[in-house]
Amino acid sequence: MRSSVISLLLTLGVSLGTGPGCGGSSDGPPPPLGRHFEDSYIAAIPVDQQSEVIKAQNDHNVATREKAKAEADLRESKLQLDVAKNEARAAKLDLDSATSRLKAAEQSADKNRINDATREKRGAELARNAADDRVKYYTSYGTWLQKLLRFTQENTYWREAQYELAKARLAQKNNIAPAGFNYDNFVQQEAQRTKRVDGAKQKAEAAKSTALGARQKWLVLQGEADKTLGKKSEFPDPMSPKPIDATDPTLGSGGTTIGGDGSRSDQQIPRTDDAAGGGSGSGGGE
Repeated sequence: MRSSVISLLLTLGVSLGTGPGCGGSSDGPPPPLGRHFEDSYIAAIPVDQQSEVIKAQNDHNVATREKAKAEADLRESKLQLDVAKNEARAAKLDLDSATSRLKAAEQSADKNRINDATREKRGAELARNAADDRVKYYTSYGTWLQKLLRFTQENTYWREAQYELAKARLAQKNNIAPAGFNYDNFVQQEAQRTKRVDGAKQKAEAAKSTALGARQKWLVLQGEADKTLGKKSEFPDPMSPKPIDATDPTLGSGGTTIGGDGSRSDQQIPRTDDAAGGGSGSGGGE
């Protein structure tokens, strides 16, 4: 009986992506680091010798803030998409009304009325097409933000892995070796997180390219609609390099989208200095 239960649990673990070595589902958020080096072991080392550790810690803090910004942008994008869908439905109703007015004008045989109604219907058609493409744009934008959020999550753990590695390296240089510590474990942990963040970066860049293509198509259609209707629309353009107004700035949204103008996902992910060198020894626990 016990063997059967264990076998069942292992099967479930594999199917859920939580079995040994799985680290969670590939579609789920990244798992936390498995190894940490205790700060107390290097506390007595002069601060002027801890520059690498301090820099790595600052990089991790920045990555954490970037993740929070990505989360806020994703929340904002969902609201923008809901509004855009409502406006697309309204544009459809406007087109239906314009079509009805054109039919009435044609029945009147009034050339001026027919011409006005024809222009109105054409403008309504362009506006409806633009509204539909704005929904597609916002949808692609939201997909990109989901990939961008995953990148910032991976990036945060990668930066944390660099921070833990920097502490381990400093300890090794100073011949500090707590029980159970293996420097190479921290090297491998950072290398694994580098690979993960590289993959997330590529996915985010691909999604961004798709969203920019949808944005460009919408801008063209919206420009045609504005010209025909004789008015300038002011719909939010979240991927514009210009700052945007947020619906709820208290949640951290608004401003240029992280990854929009100067995105971390557009920058080359820096590598740590050669960390392969060094041996086993000092330690810090997990």
